[in-house]
Amino acid sequence: MSHKVVIVGGGFAGLYAAQSLRREPVEVTLIDRRNFHLFQPLLYQVATGGLSPGEIASPLRFVLNRQKNARVLLGEVVDIDIQSREVILADLSRLPYDTLIVATGATHHYFGHPEWAAHAPGLKTVEDATEIRTRILLAFERAEKTTDHAERAALLTFVVVGGGPTGVELAGALGEISRDTLRADFRSINPAEARIFLLEGADRLLQTYPEDLSLSAERSLIELGVRTRVGAKVTAIDGGGVTMITKGGEDHIAARTVLWAAGVQASPLGKILAERTGVGLDAAGRVGVDGWLAVPGHPQILVVGDLARVVQDGAQVPGVAPAAMQQGRYAARLMAERLRGQTSGQTRGQTIPAFRYRDKGSLATIGRNRAVAMIGRFRFTGYIAWLLWLFIHLLYIVEFESRVMIAIQWGFAYFTFNRGARLITGDSGRTRV
Repeated sequence: MSHKVVIVGGGFAGLYAAQSLRREPVEVTLIDRRNFHLFQPLLYQVATGGLSPGEIASPLRFVLNRQKNARVLLGEVVDIDIQSREVILADLSRLPYDTLIVATGATHHYFGHPEWAAHAPGLKTVEDATEIRTRILLAFERAEKTTDHAERAALLTFVVVGGGPTGVELAGALGEISRDTLRADFRSINPAEARIFLLEGADRLLQTYPEDLSLSAERSLIELGVRTRVGAKVTAIDGGGVTMITKGGEDHIAARTVLWAAGVQASPLGKILAERTGVGLDAAGRVGVDGWLAVPGHPQILVVGDLARVVQDGAQVPGVAPAAMQQGRYAARLMAERLRGQTSGQTRGQTIPAFRYRDKGSLATIGRNRAVAMIGRFRFTGYIAWLLWLFIHLLYIVEFESRVMIAIQWGFAYFTFNRGARLITGDSGRTRV
């Protein structure tokens, strides 16, 4: 009887775990609520009209259709029966496992203010991206129509909360949209007059980057017209804008478009794991795993990706795509080695080394010819960093056809300054302007 591996989540960690088991004598079942793998690092380009959703999403069945020991199920895991070793789906069906790999990722975190979500959408899903795109484009449309100067100013004010890579990339793209993409599209307004604020609670942007790269990124944003505010702690977000506390006291920005890029929390499945196994969770809801990515006391349950709290050299392994990929591959290797009669390190005769994250570098793009990159001991800024960002992101796109389409889109946008996916869609798009 084949060893049954159930993988929950088709993101980077889950998909890489499934693919890494393609030559092993196991039955792999990948379960996800969506039927596609999403390349999240490029979601901001969908949100700003640079790419269409289909160009950064790949159907899971297509990705795994040649892997004969793998199948894909569309469904949502709502519980885990530890004793019976079964996952329970929303339709109450049960799926048995010998090894369970949980890779359900993370969602937005509003630091105790869930009511802010209605006014400041985050960026984790395709729906988030298209909602943000619609809000951005509708703001310009409504500004074109209104004759109220105060309302027009608020409509042409955009606030991005969070100065990490996502926030920096969103703010930079907004700067390019207002100053390049839309410059000739309107008659009553000048899009270049849009005010774009990037708020960060810490003392500088891109906290995980060296200080010189953070300063370089901030200079590039300023060149695009973005107004950066560091040391700004948001205290309220509503339909009228953002209230914050800075060194100078309380301040308010009147804005109709606020975007959230300030924090994430682990998926709800982490809480279910904690209730069923007694494993501890950190403040963000991540599952505390051992060095082998297993739930302590339950070596058959591995947690990988953004849902896992993995500590290395006294620090949390970052929740980035390369870390998720490495953890997915490691989980597959660990399981395969166990099947070959080796141990996990939780029993005597340890032969499998604990997981070790290898940081291959960090990149963030700010806009055309503007980026920062840190690869090993080397640091790059400007055009070279931007080219590195383009090449590495294309390299990790799952489908070859998507790589080609994205490369063509980027080339077209570079020479024309146009963003071809500037569509107003969804319920917001049907709202009277």
